[in-house]
Amino acid sequence: MLKVNLDDTQQGLIVLTPVGELDAFTVSRFRQEVAQIAAGSHVVIDMSAVPFLDSSGLGALIGAIRRVRELGGEVAVACNRPSVEHLLHTTGFDRIVTIAETVQDAAASLG
Repeated sequence: MLKVNLDDTQQGLIVLTPVGELDAFTVSRFRQEVAQIAAGSHVVIDMSAVPFLDSSGLGALIGAIRRVRELGGEVAVACNRPSVEHLLHTTGFDRIVTIAETVQDAAASLG
């Protein structure tokens, strides 16, 4: 079961934190939360509580980035899990979005 926390209490920044595995069985929940993001938002997707990510989860992440950008926003990813970070780098995900170790570093990378 995937839980998704959406924190928009920081001024001008939304932190989207999926908690649990992001895979074929849970991506719909993640997509539902992404759909709530407002136009022009700065978004950090915090992957620190995701122990496993499969190709469906990776696709959902790419879809989230596309949606935020289509709405005129910016997005970065925070990831401190070596296995997930390795997957993101291996697949070239880091060429389309900034990946930082902490939420603070990811937020600082946004314009």
